Amino acid sequence: MKIYLPLDSAAVALGADEIAEAILSQAQARGVSVDLVRNGSRGMVWLEPLVEVVTEAGRLAFGPMTLADVPALFGDLSEHPKALGLTEDLPWLRTQTRLTFARVGVIDPHSLADYEAQGGLAGLRRALTMDRAAIVAEVTASGLRGRGGAGFPTGIKWKTVSEAKADRKYIVCNADEGDSATFADRMLMEGDPFTLIEGMVIAGLACGATKGFVYIRSEYPVAVRVMQEAIAIARAEGVLGNVLGSGQIFDMEVRVGAGAYVCGEETSLLNSLEGKRGVVRAKPPLPALQGFMGKPTVVNNVISLASIPVIFEKGAELYKSFGLGRSRGTIPLQIAGNVKHGGLYEIAFGLTLGEIVDGIAGGTASGCPVKAVQVGGPLGAYFPRSLFGTPFGYEEFAGKDGLIGHAGLTVFDDSADMLAQARFAMEFCAIESCGKCTPCRIGAVRGVETVDRIAKGDASAIPLLTDLCATMKAGSLCALGGFTPYPVLSALTHFPDDFNRMKEAAE
Repeated sequence: MKIYLPLDSAAVALGADEIAEAILSQAQARGVSVDLVRNGSRGMVWLEPLVEVVTEAGRLAFGPMTLADVPALFGDLSEHPKALGLTEDLPWLRTQTRLTFARVGVIDPHSLADYEAQGGLAGLRRALTMDRAAIVAEVTASGLRGRGGAGFPTGIKWKTVSEAKADRKYIVCNADEGDSATFADRMLMEGDPFTLIEGMVIAGLACGATKGFVYIRSEYPVAVRVMQEAIAIARAEGVLGNVLGSGQIFDMEVRVGAGAYVCGEETSLLNSLEGKRGVVRAKPPLPALQGFMGKPTVVNNVISLASIPVIFEKGAELYKSFGLGRSRGTIPLQIAGNVKHGGLYEIAFGLTLGEIVDGIAGGTASGCPVKAVQVGGPLGAYFPRSLFGTPFGYEEFAGKDGLIGHAGLTVFDDSADMLAQARFAMEFCAIESCGKCTPCRIGAVRGVETVDRIAKGDASAIPLLTDLCATMKAGSLCALGGFTPYPVLSALTHFPDDFNRMKEAAE
């Protein structure tokens, strides 16, 4: 009997480890041999812990599982109270376009054999037959852009590092996933770590780098453990070191952050990686030319690097055939907040925000009307229903004074106070600022004070807040101070009643 049960952090938080112990205990008591595989999550968080039992018909899903549901797994599965049918037939999975996340939840994250059986390493083997310029050209042709927030074309960054002259070059994976409503990096590392390893090796081949680092936030202990174990396996099997016996050298290791949000910004991350204080660096010079230890460095997000293997396995043209405009390929939507169906959903760019919130997410969990959706983490703009027709794409969101960022969506119902949300954005910036630049360090503190004036009914503070946001946006060195105005200004623009009622109450 073969059973899959996620080791994913979300599933574990909901009791997956206890379910695992109960399954093994029941099996031993009944004299049944069970092969229990701890896999990644399928992304349906509302169904976790999700158990899958392998049958002749395919993998059958059961969830959300409780300890009381475990004994029935050893009886007639068709009568199980949590039976959901074949996993692949569940609507949430059937309607996705899974490219980067194709193996997450399907394979044993620690089995390189499973990985290869599902197409793993095919991209790397192809890349080994190509020269540097051809590898970079393939990435450029795919249209892949940074999935960590900035949306910068990956091929351009790789080309810069590839053509730079230096005795050492590095590949750095930014896995410091600190935005609210974001968990794609964690899910990928916990569920399919070899994809990230393969992507980083290909990046090394393209740029002439021989060393890589995965910088993971300390709040992700499961991801740290799984990545470290996968790297050891990859090294033992010849994927790392002398790459597949090709004579090309590339190795990598995990480094763990210390909890600073600002280290998600690439130059702060590099400072931290070097053992320095995590503060932003002025640019230029760019990390692509003077990055880690002053050497040319590629800094890419987890999903950017994890998308590389499928591009080389299936071809740049196939990857580019998905999406719209300059937003090519697929994007892992991370849906959270007050939603009926929260989790990870990979789809091509182009769905409207309304199709995502009302269709995929199923509206609010409370059943109340959706008031706002924040896209792009704590620094993203709040979109009202009047903007739900906006297609999910980088330029399309920028055209509405928003940003996609890391593609995290937080949904609020009509009980949300947008003045309070604006204050949270400013307070978050004040707390997390590294202190490097004045608009962020001082502006955020003044911003909190100004919002508090508005909350007390001082309407004259509203234009002051607007001017302050403009100053922060223009003068901050990194995204923290520069993007904090997005949620504040969008709250002011789209939800004026939440600000004006304080004035009316004071009068």
